[in-house]
Amino acid sequence: MDWLPQDWWLTPDEMENLLRMLAAAGCGMIIGINRDLKGKPTGMRTLGLVGLGAALISLSAINVGGIEGHPDATSRVVQGIVQGVMTGIGFLGAGVVLRDGDRLEVHGLTTAATVWVTAALGVACAIASWHLVFLALVTTFVLLAAMVPMEKALEADAEPPARRDAGPSDLADH
Repeated sequence: MDWLPQDWWLTPDEMENLLRMLAAAGCGMIIGINRDLKGKPTGMRTLGLVGLGAALISLSAINVGGIEGHPDATSRVVQGIVQGVMTGIGFLGAGVVLRDGDRLEVHGLTTAATVWVTAALGVACAIASWHLVFLALVTTFVLLAAMVPMEKALEADAEPPARRDAGPSDLADH
C-alpha cells in the first residue's frame, strides 16, 4: 500500500472518536430494531443516523482547539452541545407526532421519544459516559419491549376519553 500516505492511518485520539461514533450509531440501531419490528416510521437506519449525528456534533465541539485546560470553557461548550442537540432533535421528533382529530388521539409520541433518547445516547457516547449509555439503552429496550403487555392491559381497563369538539377559540388557547 505504497500509494497511501504514511500518516493516513488514524491516531489514537481519532480512533477513540471513531469508536465513540460507532457506539452511538450502534445504540440507535439497537433501538431501531424494535421500531422496525413494530412497523414504525423510524427504524435502524434513521435512529442509527440520529445517534451518529448527535455524537459527531458533540465530538466536533469537544475537540475544538484552544479549550483544553480551561474547565469553564469546556463546561460551557458541553452545556451548549447538549442544549443545541436536544432542542434540534425535539423538532425532528415532532415531525413524527400526528393527531387524529376524529378520534382525539395522538400518534407517534413513543417514536418521537425514541428519536430524543437516541440523540441523548449519542451525546453520552461522545463523552464516553459508558455506564449511562448501558443503563439508558437497557432501560429504553425494557420500556419499548417489555412494557407493551402492561400498557395494553391498562388500556383495556381504561374508560374512553370524553368527546369534545375543538373550535377556533380552543386552538388559540394552546
